[in-house]
Amino acid sequence: MTQESAPLNTLQIAVAQLNPTVGDVAGNLAKAREARADAARQGAHLLLLTELFISGYPPEDLVLKPAFLRACQKAVEDLAADTADGGPGVIVGFPRQGKTGRHNSVAVLDGGQILVLRDKIDLPNYGEFDEKRVFSEGSMPGPVNFRGVRIGVPICEEIWNDLGVCETLAESGAEILLVPNGSPYYRGKVDVRHQVALKQVIETGLPLIFANQLGGQDELVFDGASFAFNGDKSLAFQMSQFETALAVTTWKRGENGWRCSEGPMSRIPEPDEADYRACLVGFRDYVNKNGFKNVVLGLSGGIDSAICAAIAVDALGEERVRTVMLPYRYTSTDSLKDAADCAKALGCRYDIVPIEEPVKGFASALSPLFEGTDSGITEENLQSRARGTILMAISNKFGSMVVTTGNKSEMSVGYATLYGDMNGGFNPIKDLYKMQVYALSRWRNGHVPPDALGPSGEVIPQNIIDKAPSAELRPDQTDQDSLPPYPVLDDILECLVEKEMAVEEILARGHDVATVHRVEHLLYLAEYKRRQSAPGVKITKKNFGRDRRYPITNRFRDR
Repeated sequence: MTQESAPLNTLQIAVAQLNPTVGDVAGNLAKAREARADAARQGAHLLLLTELFISGYPPEDLVLKPAFLRACQKAVEDLAADTADGGPGVIVGFPRQGKTGRHNSVAVLDGGQILVLRDKIDLPNYGEFDEKRVFSEGSMPGPVNFRGVRIGVPICEEIWNDLGVCETLAESGAEILLVPNGSPYYRGKVDVRHQVALKQVIETGLPLIFANQLGGQDELVFDGASFAFNGDKSLAFQMSQFETALAVTTWKRGENGWRCSEGPMSRIPEPDEADYRACLVGFRDYVNKNGFKNVVLGLSGGIDSAICAAIAVDALGEERVRTVMLPYRYTSTDSLKDAADCAKALGCRYDIVPIEEPVKGFASALSPLFEGTDSGITEENLQSRARGTILMAISNKFGSMVVTTGNKSEMSVGYATLYGDMNGGFNPIKDLYKMQVYALSRWRNGHVPPDALGPSGEVIPQNIIDKAPSAELRPDQTDQDSLPPYPVLDDILECLVEKEMAVEEILARGHDVATVHRVEHLLYLAEYKRRQSAPGVKITKKNFGRDRRYPITNRFRDR
């Protein structure tokens, strides 16, 4: 059937939230073909894929390579040829070279051809998005006639702002809006997307289908959770979050337009579960898409390394995770026991490599230079750097990616050692503040994510959660010897980082003036460390790296 046939009064739309890999054009095309075959088996008329699906999203500067654009164009043409079989049409995103520039485009495919090309108008250029740097704006679109149904195809950002794309589509006869998206996760994002979509439904009176990508891409996690609203603002369907899925939804034409009569209604996880599963998906895809067979991490007996070990086992399975305890003279008996208990609960390999001799070696080599000076932070950092060197040696020898385990509170104020505990290829908790780490650890002890490969039950020993956190670099040390209590520190940091609040506003929340000024100073001072840190999963609205780009050389202080 082609668009010249009698108009459909029932439209079966398959919505696919799949996990493409940036740059894997052949692999992404194969996923699209597999999804189309699945949609055909279920009787779908049309398959809706996500933004820039063929290239993977976001492709960043890959789109500057003409060879890459040609490969994406060829893949779309091949997919279009597939539709000559009379099966489902396809809506698919890809980057393309136009006559006047490069475009973030969507192709509507049916009857063996490309029916329509749509170029994105509203190119986001904030936070994690940098599309104006590599793409040119398209022109205002009209609807496409798909088998007698006039479909509007706004592309992602075009429903988030007020450029009038959806209104123009409605005014020019669109009957239903199908929106391919690449919308990354942060806590509470599902509700935000619902409100954005509802605004367009209210303004146009049209039903809207929001198809979202799934999977991890470097720091970003795309959580799926595709959905639709009917024209009367009721939720038409809701797909699962953090799970690859294809759902065939049934839409029927009535006196008041199109309405969904059949579609899934999946549960959306609560915030702690969602954050944990985002960490899991982001970590798993980073490791697997980059070809690492296994990972190694230092298991200290503390909360951060324990939750990282749990995420790693949940993501990869116990056989692909190696943990190493690296004790020194200040390592407590509790820490030795807690680390061993954690590894046993998770079922992963656990080795012990004492660092007394390496630290002595460094101290001996440096003793002529350090003669006459007092022992202090330099010597403490030698312990961390000895541990980092050993973990990197294991990585080099066995091909294991080192997992670094610092939380956002520590990364914010520089409570981490360059070329020591900051060594590693990826950090699953980089965007979790310390108190969030505790909350997610408690959640994981009581729950197992649906796609987790790890065991049920208490995988993070309760003593690790209960005891005062410590780097154990000197006798009887705790983090709060040099930092404010974590509930206080985290609140100040959230105000400074996520909310960009003035010091005056933070003080109004009841914080001590000296403490706020000190935290602000440490935050700015640690920028050079963060520039050298491993990438990590984005969980908050403003992570370090993609979202927050501060100068290293910076003398501003809010006094």
